[in-house]
Amino acid sequence: MASEDDFEPKLGKLRSQTPKLSKSYRSKVLHAVQRAGGRKAGRTGHGTNPGYGRGAGAARVLAGIPGRGRQTRRVTVKARFVKLAGPGFRAAKAHLSYLQRDGVTRDGQPGQLYGPETDRADASEFMARCEGDRHQFRFIVSPEDGLQYDDLKPLTRKVMRQMETDLGTSLEWTAVDHYNTGRPHTHIVIRGRDDKGKDLVIAPEYLSAGFRERVAAQITLDLGPRSEREILMARQAEIDAERLTSIDRQLRREADSAGVVLPSHRPPVEHALRTGRLVKLEALGLAEKASAGQWRLHPDMEATLRQMSELGDIIKTLHRALKDKGLEAAVPDAQTHLSGATVVGLTGKLRGRLVERGLQEEFSDRHYLVLEGTDGRAHYIDIGSGSQTVLLPEGAILEITPRVPAVREVDRAVMAVAEVSGGYYSVDLHLKADPSARQAFAETHSRRLEAIRRTTGQIERLPDGRFRIDSHHLEKAMAYEQKEAARSPVSVAVVASQTLERQQRFNGVTWLDKEWVAGDHGAFAKTGFGGEAWAAMQARQQWLVEEGLWTPASGDPAALAPSVLNVLHRRELRGLSARLEVETGKAFRVVGTGAQVEGRLREIVEMGSGKFAVVERAKDFALVPWRPVLEKHIGKEVSGMVRETGINWRIGRDLGRDID
Repeated sequence: MASEDDFEPKLGKLRSQTPKLSKSYRSKVLHAVQRAGGRKAGRTGHGTNPGYGRGAGAARVLAGIPGRGRQTRRVTVKARFVKLAGPGFRAAKAHLSYLQRDGVTRDGQPGQLYGPETDRADASEFMARCEGDRHQFRFIVSPEDGLQYDDLKPLTRKVMRQMETDLGTSLEWTAVDHYNTGRPHTHIVIRGRDDKGKDLVIAPEYLSAGFRERVAAQITLDLGPRSEREILMARQAEIDAERLTSIDRQLRREADSAGVVLPSHRPPVEHALRTGRLVKLEALGLAEKASAGQWRLHPDMEATLRQMSELGDIIKTLHRALKDKGLEAAVPDAQTHLSGATVVGLTGKLRGRLVERGLQEEFSDRHYLVLEGTDGRAHYIDIGSGSQTVLLPEGAILEITPRVPAVREVDRAVMAVAEVSGGYYSVDLHLKADPSARQAFAETHSRRLEAIRRTTGQIERLPDGRFRIDSHHLEKAMAYEQKEAARSPVSVAVVASQTLERQQRFNGVTWLDKEWVAGDHGAFAKTGFGGEAWAAMQARQQWLVEEGLWTPASGDPAALAPSVLNVLHRRELRGLSARLEVETGKAFRVVGTGAQVEGRLREIVEMGSGKFAVVERAKDFALVPWRPVLEKHIGKEVSGMVRETGINWRIGRDLGRDID
């Protein structure tokens, strides 16, 4: 152009006049857009877009700050997104309560929740504000140098204010500090709402890395950068550690395809650290000398080291629990049972007395039990998700049964209906295919399909309520069972909440009586809890003789007739019904097979022979066998027909819900 004012417009599509960008330059532009938070091509859903949510930009900026290397203070941050729908809210309340358990402070006191402005927050008030929320966020912040802080509250408040700045919203949160492990740490729970009352969505990048960088920066500011001496001491401590270390990760990265690595390195200090670690790995059977100056790493080195670390923590927990109860000498042998590959899981039923229940992994809400077994051993048992196991009375006698994944008869019945119904299943199709089936029975199949659909996403439900069933349905059912078994690897049943001392002279059915009739008492060890149970059984036999309920037979002096349990059950039932008649002012009504039970579900009572539900009417009440599903319906109107196999309950004032 002759001057900057000369301009000649050309008509036509703008893109037809735009020169084509070179592929390399175009890639650079797209990469820059992505780093700035733009969408990636082909990404449409929020769950797959890393730029979606609050804090994405801050996370990228933090990741690009230079100089955040070896001298930065190290911190472990675990983040978790928790849904509150259905049982999630109740589990969240239990989790918050468990965080305040005894023994987590420096002086062994219960943990105390705190917030942005108060040192004493109320868990019930916080959870009341969370009611109706879709989700919440949980963080565990564990600084490597946490012991240098007299109090972790100021650090938590600083990083939470910084998080609010990064996310562009104020936050409702509560936290508790724990000092019951080798490294002090803080649990933080954040409401899933922003300051406008909308769902709080945090970018995955911020959850996975951004917040950790903020915490590390604040700790480095508080305590100063790590000195070379501190770095060297931390590296030296890794040489003999029986866990996965930073030296192991470095060695694995530098190993060739055959796992061969050279320890030689500059500076000499690093060479010494690597050589020392390889010698330790050789002693653990995880490395071997390949040739002069070369080592070959075991293919499963990383997985084995992680398992060793986990098992070491378990053994410490087991012996600490026994020591706290004064049982180390009484229970000399210990066994661990996990659902994973660390140790062999349970292969059969295990009975024993509860020593301790705790969190195996606080972040994932995975619980464990420490049990004094009747075999004279102490057992550490992974029971999976804590929400799957009810509260257990202290000192209760439990029966642990491993959960074995298997296809159920209900799955085969669904397949049978689908085969004659064109590949579909519904309650109506079931009743049409099998006219003898009851409505409530068919509905259990529908609920099973819905559970599989929600868990695996492999079953399609049509708008009209039918399920599409293909030829691979049994494989899908098996995949569901395997997933459920991983979440809850065992079932835990309370077989007795009474102490052994009380059972010896209890005027009703006891666990000792049941073990005696079943003949399982022969497996009782003569030491530990097994020895105590054996002595209690001898005392129980003497009491039964005194009551005239048992006479030792000359041929088999240890035999106990099952009819004795019926006599004991009637004795206890008379005592319980008499007490309830006084409390309620109503008459006790005996309900036999084929009779109708109806009324208000008053309460659940526990007898030696099991739990029973109290169903009351205007002038009388009945005692019927309890089922777990009744627990949440106390106070409601119920109706049911007593059958030999159980009771088909109808719940609610309109009695519109059947429960088999």
